[in-house]
Amino acid sequence: MAQEVRGVIAPGKDEPVRIETIVVPDPGPGEAVVRVQACGVCHTDLHYKQGGINDDFPFLLGHEAAGVVESVGDDVTDVAPGDFVILNWRAVCGTCRACLRGRPWYCFDTHNAEQKMTLTDGTELSPALGIGAFAEKTLVAAGQCTKVDPAVAPEVAGLLGCGVMAGIGAAINTGDVGRGDSVAVIGCGGVGDAAIAGSRLAGAARIIAVDIDDRKLETARSMGATHTVNSRTTDPVEAIRDLTGGNGADVVIEAVGRPETYKQAFYARDLAGTVVLVGVPTPDMKIELPLLDVFGRGGSLKSSWYGDCLPSRDFPMLIDLHLQGRLDLGAFVTETIALDEVEKAFERMHRGDVLRSVVVL
Repeated sequence: MAQEVRGVIAPGKDEPVRIETIVVPDPGPGEAVVRVQACGVCHTDLHYKQGGINDDFPFLLGHEAAGVVESVGDDVTDVAPGDFVILNWRAVCGTCRACLRGRPWYCFDTHNAEQKMTLTDGTELSPALGIGAFAEKTLVAAGQCTKVDPAVAPEVAGLLGCGVMAGIGAAINTGDVGRGDSVAVIGCGGVGDAAIAGSRLAGAARIIAVDIDDRKLETARSMGATHTVNSRTTDPVEAIRDLTGGNGADVVIEAVGRPETYKQAFYARDLAGTVVLVGVPTPDMKIELPLLDVFGRGGSLKSSWYGDCLPSRDFPMLIDLHLQGRLDLGAFVTETIALDEVEKAFERMHRGDVLRSVVVL
């Protein structure tokens, strides 16, 4: 039987979000209903609100979430009612060419729930990244549910559903940061700070944080940065070279998603070094680089999708590290808020006042 719950929707481009009654259908084959316990306020939700993703309004916002499975549909075997799960927005199919080649983190056919959640008048909602977790309950594909140790706090666990996993994965999965490496991270928001934490976890010897905001650089130090560079007042390429014996960093992670910062990353790496783009650019952005420089510097230019993570592998591992005291996921939570505070949280995010606001239900 369908249920009615409270949820936060974006009704139209740049309109303030509002709380509405959401109708959540019973799960069909391959689907699950999850009682949401916590959901982070991610910049991607703001992009949805601003119409920067597409114009399929109204959106049911929220995707960086953790909660408890309430019910499952037919043919669901990996999760069961009562399981504590983190929601992920890339439910791998297991049958596409990437999955069959043993690279499921590149799955080309990720899927969402077939049924739609609606408003009480029948208006269909577009769930953000196929999840829609700024709600008391949400309907997702069962493959979007990843079981983890229920000992972890929901407001911490949910962060792996997007930004923190993207940053950690950019370092340990895409960038393959290793013991003794030098790493530079350009852009010290939530994703960049997670890349710093991931680099420290991987054993990097020197981690250089680059940003234009001294507040963010101070936070980056607490996440594991050994050096900081304010690129508003200092040339970051020269600074990174100076801090790495004139060579450049082994791995440079660009967590902004802009042409100018990508060029900085390109020229701040060592010969045969690696550039990882995890910041998300807009469709209109272009970059121009001398092809001879691309050839002559060697190495790798990579993009990182969701930290190239495999949720079934990475989520439980990172939660275990957190519970062991080896990865402080709680450091990313600036504040916990209620559903009706999401609009104000967007404003604080835009000003750079928070690392992460988390809705707790």
